[in-house]
Amino acid sequence: MYFSLPYYVSKPGMAKELAPIITVENGYKEQGNFMLTTVRMGRANIYSYLEAKLRKYEEIYPIDTILDKQETEEEYNVRQLQLMAASKLNAIDVAYRKAGLPVHYKYKGIYVIQVYPGMPADGVLKTGDRIFKIDGQRFSSSAQFIKYLEAKHAGDQVKITYSRKKTVKTVSLTLKTFKEDPKRAGIGIALVDDKQIIVEPKVKVKTDDIGGPSAGLMFSLEIYNQLTKEDLTKGYNIAGTGTIDIDGTVGPIGGIEQKIVAADKAGAELFFAPNEKGSKDSNYRIAVKTARDIKTKMKIIPIDTFDQAVDYLEKLSPKK
Repeated sequence: MYFSLPYYVSKPGMAKELAPIITVENGYKEQGNFMLTTVRMGRANIYSYLEAKLRKYEEIYPIDTILDKQETEEEYNVRQLQLMAASKLNAIDVAYRKAGLPVHYKYKGIYVIQVYPGMPADGVLKTGDRIFKIDGQRFSSSAQFIKYLEAKHAGDQVKITYSRKKTVKTVSLTLKTFKEDPKRAGIGIALVDDKQIIVEPKVKVKTDDIGGPSAGLMFSLEIYNQLTKEDLTKGYNIAGTGTIDIDGTVGPIGGIEQKIVAADKAGAELFFAPNEKGSKDSNYRIAVKTARDIKTKMKIIPIDTFDQAVDYLEKLSPKK
């Protein structure tokens, strides 16, 4: 039996082709591949800890840099899956709008992705709960949900109606001020929208148990490529990483070194890395350094927006 240590170990994961994961109804085929890249992350035991100390592209992280205060591993995993779900929505939105197609939403409520210790929701709500009513009212966006609570004061009571594993419950919570911001009161949760995106043609994105928001850019490129006649892959194996915002901004991620190693092993020829507007310690700069170190022929491309990635691929000469 191996006892867990108060650390996490991350190591290179895989580069996974997106065409089998993403299906746009009657979408166009591609000659090459877009690939998402992953990092393998797990709780350290004495053996994995020592291995990580010896191996160049394995990293050790103290537990409090991965889990939030009093957050369980189960809550962390649920939070990562919710972040992945939000990333998929953004990717679909960005790709369809770029293709000139309409995007509509059906708002269903909010998902709790974190509960803050010592606040009213602590011990009552859990990560993964779906809140769909406050004081019997439904809202059409999370912004309205937040606005409703912001009009309340410490000591005010609200009735929260939520679902957990198909069971619906209503609880009363008394608002409390935040230690970090005594002018604000709340119930103490972090949230993401629970909404259904409605697009034509329909799209399916099957990610199973892959968590986190870091595949957003590559999702959006694969979806857009299936929507448009011109094949952006031009026959290349293209890997990459980066979050995607609703406006198409590409954001940084963790584990860029391990993702470069994973992409190189999978035979990627191009790799899109978040440029972070050229900052000195950007994902892109670290990726270039890692690529040199492992002597890969893979080309690293700095990206700040989805449009930049599309522009680069449109100008790329087809693979001979």
